[in-house]
Parts: sequence; C-alpha cells; structure tokens
Amino acid sequence: MSTIAAISTPQAAGGIGIVRLSGEDAITIADKLFRPTGKTPLRDLPGYHAAHGRVVFDGEDLDECVALVFRAPKSYTGENVVELSCHGGLFVLQQVLRAALASGAVAAGPGEFTKRAFLNGKLDLTEAEAVMGIIHAQGEQGAKAALTALDGALSKKMGDLCGRLVALSAQLGAWVDYPDDEIEELENGELLETLRDVEGELSGLLSRFDAGSAITQGVATAIVGKPNVGKSALMNLLSGFGRSIVTEIAGTTRDVVEQTVRLGSLVLHLADTAGIHRTEDVVEQIGVDRARQTIDRAGLVFAVFDLSRPLDAADEEILALCKNRRVVGVLNKTDLPLQADKTKLQTALPVCVELCALSGDGLSALEDAAETLLCTKELDPTAAMLTTERQRQSAARARDAVCQTIDDLQTGMTLDAVNISIDDAIDALLELTGEKVSDAVVDEVFARFCVGK
Repeated sequence: MSTIAAISTPQAAGGIGIVRLSGEDAITIADKLFRPTGKTPLRDLPGYHAAHGRVVFDGEDLDECVALVFRAPKSYTGENVVELSCHGGLFVLQQVLRAALASGAVAAGPGEFTKRAFLNGKLDLTEAEAVMGIIHAQGEQGAKAALTALDGALSKKMGDLCGRLVALSAQLGAWVDYPDDEIEELENGELLETLRDVEGELSGLLSRFDAGSAITQGVATAIVGKPNVGKSALMNLLSGFGRSIVTEIAGTTRDVVEQTVRLGSLVLHLADTAGIHRTEDVVEQIGVDRARQTIDRAGLVFAVFDLSRPLDAADEEILALCKNRRVVGVLNKTDLPLQADKTKLQTALPVCVELCALSGDGLSALEDAAETLLCTKELDPTAAMLTTERQRQSAARARDAVCQTIDDLQTGMTLDAVNISIDDAIDALLELTGEKVSDAVVDEVFARFCVGK
C-alpha cells in the first residue's frame, strides 16, 4: 500500500500546521525532507519520539519543524506515521506537502487516514464515524455522544446483541444438523425470551435515533409562514446576525435562505422560506413552491404566525401543511396588541411558544419546546446511540429480522427456517459495525471525511 500525505490542520493561517504521512515508507520519505538539529535521523528514532529541525527540499530551507514519529502498529492508522509540525502559514504547509509528494508520497483522499485505521483494525466503522462526529460537534452533548461512540459504546452494544443471536443460531444449527446426537433442543419460550430482549434493545436504540442525530448531525429545520409574519426576523434571532433581509414589505424573502445554528443542545440547519400564499408573480411562486418542498424535507418545522393580525386563508394553509409533522408553533409579535385567535392555534399545534422575534423575548421557551419535541432533554449522551442514517438502516434491518423470527416461531415454522431470519439479523448487525460490509459502503462512509483525517 502506498504512503499517503496530507495537510491535517485547517486550510487557513494558524499558530501551527501539520503535514501527516502514513505508510510503510513514511519515515524514509520524511527523512529525505527533515534535517534534525541533533545528529539522530528519524529512522533511528523509536516510536512516540519527536525531533526538532528544519524541513529542507532541493537544498532550500522551507520551515522550522518538529517531527513526531509513530511506528506501526502503535499509531492512529496502524502504519508508520510521521507528523511534521510547522508554522501554520498555508503557503508553507503547501510547500512542505509538495516536497513530501515529490519525495515519494501520494496525496491522501478524503478520510484515508481513518479508512486505513479501520482496514488495519484500529477502529470499527461506528468508531470511525464517531471521529467525524467529534470534528463536527457544535455542542456539549454532541461532543460527548461522539466521544462515547469513539470509546466503543455502540460497538459493545452491537457486539452483545450479535453474540446472543450467534449463540442461538449455533445451538439451533447444531440441533437441526445433528438430530441423533444428544444436543438439548431450545424451548420456544427460551428462544422467544431472548429474541424479545434483543428486539427491545434494538427498538430502544431506534426510538432514540432522532434525538441522537439532532445533537450530532443536526436537524433540517424549516421556518415557514405567510408573508411578513416575522420568519426572517426569527432567522436572524437564531443566527445572531442579519442573515435574512427584514422589511415591512411582504414577500421580501423570495428564495430559501439557509444557516446552521445552535439552539440549546440542538444543531439546526435552518431554512428561512418564502411566505406561503397565493400569488400571480412567477418568481414569487417559485419561492412558494420551494418553501413547500422544504417543509417536506424538514425534520423540524417552526411555523410562524402573527398574533397582531387575524388569521386568514394563508394561515389555514400553513396549519394544513403542518399536520402530522414535528412542529413548533411560533406565535410572534407578542409586543403588539393581540388580534389572532390564539386558542385556535394552540389547539391545532399542541406545541406552541409566544415570542417577539425582534427583541428575543421568548427565545428560551422556543429552545425548551424544540428540545422537548426532539426528545433531547432527557437523552444521555454517554449511552450507546445510533447517530447516522447508515447505522439506523442496519439496526432497523436487524430489528425487522428479529421480529420476523418471533413471528415464525409463533406460527409454527420449523427451526431451520427460523434460523434463516436469525442469520439475517446477525448479518445486519455485522454490517453496522463494519465486520461484514461491502467496499461500496466503506467508500461512502469515508468519502464524507475531510482530507487529512
């Protein structure tokens, strides 16, 4: 396998910048670039040792540097690794990277360092995904949840469930294959008890997926309402700056304006949409259509209503669009005299908060409502949880296979037929952790990583 190299710190100026090399020839290549202050070359350094010196290429000094050596298998990737820590100027780092590539390394692809850690058995797939969770964490709960996953909480949970199913499958298989031997047959009651325990564990994990995803991946959140109810003012309040244009002219927002914000424990991918109403303006109608599409894709909706005006047909349309969705009714403009039928709104939308988007009064109530609706308030970030759609799909397939096994037992299916469904559940759990997964799935997971990690 080739030796890879990449800049592993952000592509911007900073106090320090790191060029990382990983592969069998990492130390040899680094030795070509690094001139130590002392007499010991990198090839003679043991692992976990550093040396001060300069990066030199074509006889020219590029920068002062500290080189840190990790020897296989005791490194992040499981391979020989060298990290060249230089001053954090982007031009300097690019020059050092070019020197490494010219000396025999190849450019690393997205997530290739972590992918090699997975392939070399340093991490399983859930732990690898947790690495990106830590990098992208925007709140305390998200960071804790990602660190818990990196420590193997989900892997251990899946390993326990898989182990219980494997034990059942092995005993069933032995009894079916060797009927003349003295192998104790599993009683249906014992089988059902174990299967129901596993199904309950998987269902619990799946029921907490939305909450776990909300604190780690974020929630697509649509801000909707008719024109001039304060949607853009709410967007700006949550963003902390003037992200959307706010005027008294209805229809100022004609397209979807997006911004990622943190609200309490939640990461919200906000979309401020055009006011939903009937219009003859072709451009405005495109914005209205996009607003409806945004609602369809959203995991959370902030439906904004103007308390200072009576409800009308456009408000009724918003209420209809919000049916059977996860919605917080935002009753805006509490600083003005009440004209809307507040009781009707509170009846149609069980979760409502009163707010003045211009002043921020009521923001804490909106935070509480969103956290309650997404079930993140009581979420334990130190417990095992599913945080990616890939994990959710694998867990759902495993749960469905276990449910099928229970149905087969209760309808009198033969034990060899029952065992097929158990094996399907085992396969799904092994795919979740990456022990039995296709190259296409692995490539998709690591394609989402940044280069250098």
